[in-house]
Amino acid sequence: MTDSARDLSNPQLPDVGESPRGNMRLTLLALDYDGTIAERDQLNEEVRRALARVSGTDVLLVLVTGRILADLQRVSGGLDAFDAVVAENGAVLHFPDSDRQILLADPLEPALVPELTRRKIPFVAGTCLVELEAKYAQAVLSVIHDLELPLVLVFNQARLMVLPEAVSKRTGLRAAARVLRVSLHNAVAVGNGENDHELLRACEIGVAVAWGSPALQRAADEVLQGMGPAAVAKFIDRVTTQPNFSLSQGKGPALYLGLRPDGAPLALTPRGRNMLIVGDRHSGKSWLAGLLCEQLMLQHYSLCVIDPEGDYVTLERLPGVIVVNEEEGRPSVDQIEQVLSYPDISLVVNLLRVPRDEKHLFVGALLERIAELRRRSGLPHRLVIDEAQFLDPGKLHLLDLGAGGHMLVSHRAAELGSEVLAATEAVLVTGCSEGTEAEALRRLVGGARSTKDWSAALGDLEIDEAALLPGAEESGGEIVRFRLASRVTPHVRHKATPFETASSDEIAFVFVHNGVPTGQRARSLKDLVVMLSAAPEHTFDSHLEHGDFSRWVQDVFADSELATEIRSIETAWQAGRSDRFCARIARVIRNHYLARQAGLGATSGEAPGSKR
Repeated sequence: MTDSARDLSNPQLPDVGESPRGNMRLTLLALDYDGTIAERDQLNEEVRRALARVSGTDVLLVLVTGRILADLQRVSGGLDAFDAVVAENGAVLHFPDSDRQILLADPLEPALVPELTRRKIPFVAGTCLVELEAKYAQAVLSVIHDLELPLVLVFNQARLMVLPEAVSKRTGLRAAARVLRVSLHNAVAVGNGENDHELLRACEIGVAVAWGSPALQRAADEVLQGMGPAAVAKFIDRVTTQPNFSLSQGKGPALYLGLRPDGAPLALTPRGRNMLIVGDRHSGKSWLAGLLCEQLMLQHYSLCVIDPEGDYVTLERLPGVIVVNEEEGRPSVDQIEQVLSYPDISLVVNLLRVPRDEKHLFVGALLERIAELRRRSGLPHRLVIDEAQFLDPGKLHLLDLGAGGHMLVSHRAAELGSEVLAATEAVLVTGCSEGTEAEALRRLVGGARSTKDWSAALGDLEIDEAALLPGAEESGGEIVRFRLASRVTPHVRHKATPFETASSDEIAFVFVHNGVPTGQRARSLKDLVVMLSAAPEHTFDSHLEHGDFSRWVQDVFADSELATEIRSIETAWQAGRSDRFCARIARVIRNHYLARQAGLGATSGEAPGSKR
């Protein structure tokens, strides 16, 4: 939560299909009792009717209060509308349907109650909590000190609670959410008092009522205007009858990207936003995506990563992350859906060994199943798709872009389609030497920069650099370059033909000028890069005309991926659309093989190119 809060007196909740502005599927609503939905001990009748209407939806209701459970049951008129009740400020968990009660903290220390009585301090004792008037705080603190008890004082307006250490509304709500098997990243909390700070922090959206604590309002994500619990009743109706809750932009946990040129940190707030990571092959796209994924996973978001090349398998080192491999064939969509139905699990679907044609079919079926799961449960919170340019255009509607929460990674942004690009709210670039790609990104984010200036800004990024493009609030309308932050998990080291491996003279590349061999040979890709960088461009016209460079790479090194990239440069030259082709071919080869030597394939968690 941040210091600025949005007015929720008349929230604009988006309809399905509306352009994404940071949406969240609501599955749990957590409500404080006194001063929020109750007045003078009694549950407000309008609130009671609103709670009854929620029973016909998929939204779970949890009451989170500092009250002693027995006292609450006596004055509330019934708790059957709630799926769970967190009482005693997080120390007691109660399920009304089964009348099951679970203690989340140690019971009261036996010596405490007699000592309070002996000192004539008036109090009410619960199972784990003692409640009394706040004016006795100093006297109670003296008792705790004298008895050497591990207890803390929590104030709530004119009342005071004495609790075990590390117990709060947050810890109690987390326990309830685990039992109910929902994520608090799909939750909204509403509260009014000093003891509700932890409640609001526990949920993705924390709402403070305008008639409550000013300090809580300053800390909340949203402020609900009105004159009392009746306003909360109307709020309950609004948020539980819409498929998605609209999130405030610029709030929520930040993802640390790295350092700006001036040394200032750069962070991105991902709440519900669709993100796009683009760049040349082997420029660090997957490395950057992995950096963001691991931060989201450590913040207990549920992710599904569709991993065509096995770049994300080391994320399994993080808690709650499972990798589904296809060593014995294509993974089961049913199995993936079952795993993703747990809110504390993230999944990496490794498709490295699945044949290309089968990948298309499988990913289409998986996207369809995940879209339905997200509509139903809000899980997974974020869908990450690497090599997104290979998505079947007929399957793009399955991404449910209006719901937000997508991260697409691609070296061909221009091929993703206008629908995908229009729904993107933050674009990160790891290097873009291809003019067509640079122009597609320039059109996407707009601005006054010329095509030439734009291409230059994106084309010279170093291997440990990336850029945040205009359009994201954090960019300030500029291209923001930054040095990548370190990762917790290592990046995968792929097997590749060694850059310096020399071939024999029989299969070395023989340079020819005007049909006559020059005597120069390239026995390795390193030799080829050196010669391309040293000689005038017209020296190689005949080789470009016949596609000799790409053919040699394919025939000698069996590297179809690199050969395809070089062939595209040769084709562009043949059509008169390319200049500086020597530098472009050399750059493609360097990126293909040297990027990992600079850090992308390191087995440490360091950023690319970082030095110890």
